[in-house]
Amino acid sequence: MDAIQKARGKIVPWVFVTDEGRPVGDFRKAWASACKKAGFFRVEEGVAIPTKLVHDFRRSAVRNLIHAGIPETTAMELTGHKTRAVFKRYAIVDEAMLREAGAKLAAAATLSTQDGRAEALRGKVRPLHG
Repeated sequence: MDAIQKARGKIVPWVFVTDEGRPVGDFRKAWASACKKAGFFRVEEGVAIPTKLVHDFRRSAVRNLIHAGIPETTAMELTGHKTRAVFKRYAIVDEAMLREAGAKLAAAATLSTQDGRAEALRGKVRPLHG
């Protein structure tokens, strides 16, 4: 892909492209071939069947972008989502994310500052005094 982009002097926005940088004609065939090369397939009656869907990776990408702190509008642009409603369907929250959020909240609740801002302490907010 990089070689094609360098040769053409422009970004190629598709995952599956011809040597000229144009989108492939049959996406399903290209996807099946990619899954087979990556080992994501099962064999039924001598035919390799992909075990991953494009949307599996799109969902992972959305979760990774959110976890990395990428703004939602930027993540939507990167993943090609046009509406927030559809984007949210891909933004699956897993148990690890909930644990991390709980740990961050607990850490913030006990955080004290030295610059006079409010400090959270046992659910109450009080000003810090020098």
